[in-house]
Amino acid sequence: MYDIAIIGAGPAGASAAIFTAKAGKSTVVIDSDKGVTRRAWFENFYGIMEIDGPTLVDIGIAQLKKLGAEYILDEATDIAAVEGGFSIATAGGASFQAKHVVLATGLSVELGEKLGAKTAPGTEPRIKSIFEVDAAGRTNVPGVWAAGTVAGVSMHGVITAGDGAKVAINLISELNGERYVDHDVIKPKA
Repeated sequence: MYDIAIIGAGPAGASAAIFTAKAGKSTVVIDSDKGVTRRAWFENFYGIMEIDGPTLVDIGIAQLKKLGAEYILDEATDIAAVEGGFSIATAGGASFQAKHVVLATGLSVELGEKLGAKTAPGTEPRIKSIFEVDAAGRTNVPGVWAAGTVAGVSMHGVITAGDGAKVAINLISELNGERYVDHDVIKPKA
């Protein structure tokens, strides 16, 4: 059983996975590769002059893999509570178990609704529904978190990426029992 399953590898999901994997939490990312970021163009993403969505997504996936997350290219189709966590089934017939789930599902609340996660009307244009989350990113279902557009933040990639990182830091902190901080520094040249 993984510590954390993240559904979606757009900016929110990939960013969450980068943090959870780097923190040593066993992480699986299940992604259908159907997110809207693949159709985006960015000139407003901090630290990047310009980049197309497909390249941004591919870099995010490479980063999360480099840091130890397992990436599964498949569509999560079902989710259920099981003893000690959750079981996620995919269209390809695979099944994954995790103690915690981060829903970074962009425009879709369907999986979370299967668990009883509360929704509310969308806050962005063309976003029908979002999950009700607390300031940390928790839904009303213990062990289920949400990040990015589906959690009600602005659809802009840089904002959803930051929200994914925020939710991951809060989840890691909860698992560790103390506030988690991940600040790398440049190593001095010898």
